[in-house]
Amino acid sequence: MTWSQWFIFFLIIQVIHGLGTWKLYIKAGKQAWEAFVPVYNAVILMKIINRPWWWTILLFLPIVNLIMFIVVWVETARSFGKNTHLDTALAVLTLGFYNYYLNYVADVSYVENRSLQPKSGSGEWTSSILFAIVAATIVHTYFIQPFTIPSSSLEKSLLVGDFLFVSKFHYGARVPNTTVAAPMVHDTIPVIKKKSYLFDDHKDSKSWKNLLQLPYLRIPGFEKIERNDIVVFNQPADTLLDMNNFHPDRNYYKPIDKKTNLVKRCVGVAGDTLEVRDGFVYINGKKNELPDRAHLQFSYFVQPKTSQFNPKFLKDRYDITDGFTIINNQNTYYFSAISDEALAKFKNNPNVVSITPNIKEKGMRDPGIFPHDPNYNWNVDQFGPLYIPEEGKSIEITIDNLPLYKRAITEYEGNTLSVNGNQILINGEVANSYTFKQNYYWMMGDNRHNSIDARAWGFVPFSHVVGKPVFIWMSWDGSSPRWERFFTTVSGTGKATSFLIPFLVLLAAYFGFSQWRKRKKAE
Repeated sequence: MTWSQWFIFFLIIQVIHGLGTWKLYIKAGKQAWEAFVPVYNAVILMKIINRPWWWTILLFLPIVNLIMFIVVWVETARSFGKNTHLDTALAVLTLGFYNYYLNYVADVSYVENRSLQPKSGSGEWTSSILFAIVAATIVHTYFIQPFTIPSSSLEKSLLVGDFLFVSKFHYGARVPNTTVAAPMVHDTIPVIKKKSYLFDDHKDSKSWKNLLQLPYLRIPGFEKIERNDIVVFNQPADTLLDMNNFHPDRNYYKPIDKKTNLVKRCVGVAGDTLEVRDGFVYINGKKNELPDRAHLQFSYFVQPKTSQFNPKFLKDRYDITDGFTIINNQNTYYFSAISDEALAKFKNNPNVVSITPNIKEKGMRDPGIFPHDPNYNWNVDQFGPLYIPEEGKSIEITIDNLPLYKRAITEYEGNTLSVNGNQILINGEVANSYTFKQNYYWMMGDNRHNSIDARAWGFVPFSHVVGKPVFIWMSWDGSSPRWERFFTTVSGTGKATSFLIPFLVLLAAYFGFSQWRKRKKAE
């Protein structure tokens, strides 16, 4: 839905609310017209149900308002003496239209200064749970969201089993696109394995459809994405079926905020010209220098000297990422991710004859690599040069470079594009240049040969950015905790310092102070 469509929808809701409650407003000592004035009617309703004015804000927060609507429907009924379980059920099951019965049929009176205390233990539990969900949803959506690292693409910086807190306010929190969805659940509801949001599952449609989808909107942040930042984002090429099943010319069926969350390193920002040479990134012709906590890893072919070669023992001894495979009738081993630090130790092992890097040659085309066009002979190790689009900047559009920018112009910026001979038409008009509407970024893993990243799907638009990882609150290697990683920062230089002990001390002090204050109050 567009903003104008949402405005019309909003006005219709105000009319429905006014028609269903204006008599109730009068019985509560208010004016009938107050039930029809947008926003103001919600403030007056909060006074009628004896709730704080700031609840009005919660009614306009996507996802949160789904819970608040239910609460307000029930509270309205109770403000007019309808307190039974049946009244509560009718208020919820009729989606608030029970108010029409109270407004036009039932003989009700306004209960002024009613008690807001739940009348039963179950009511108190229900109230506490609902508002805990509301508070958690607000924090989860607009401030901090927990994530888990599932893969080794940023190994050594972020490990498989790290549990992160990701800040959404650094780059600016997005307002959810999906207005009808389960709170604090991403794509699929656990256990029942059903989609967590309202969507159109028509596979033949050209784009994802949701009549109640908000246009893209982001709250301003206080920090820009900088080169080499680790960023959480929604994978641009994600689909409902398989996040790796990417076809460059097909549309996607998920709203932005429900695409798969990924975490990579931003090696190129808007306005950069990026090139990959022998697996190393060059920005504007200069080799990119990574932070000291980052450790690049490449794949290698290892030839052992004797049959006593034990790859698993050496993998654990030298802290080699990922696994290994045996090729050439067990004469050679393939290790998919070895860092420079591990390589320096590994190559001096007396049982190793040779270690050969698995670097693809320049000009050897990989069809799975962006832009998926036969005119671009690029692969994971030899890539570019490629200009990363910047908001407000224009580039010349030609038949030759169109494969690089077609998806950005159409999928991410909402234009139509067609080719007629040597002419390129954007929104039906011949175009020789294009001015981009948002910034784009190039996200890659430090594990260069075992990372599905921008080399597969291309640019990541700013609209897909989720947030900045700031803190590792727990780390688990699958069988035991990594205590040294608990409560460590993601960014910074040098070895990360654990703040677990200070946190436990502060936690103990807080509980001690709380107990002391309770005793003093009791005395």
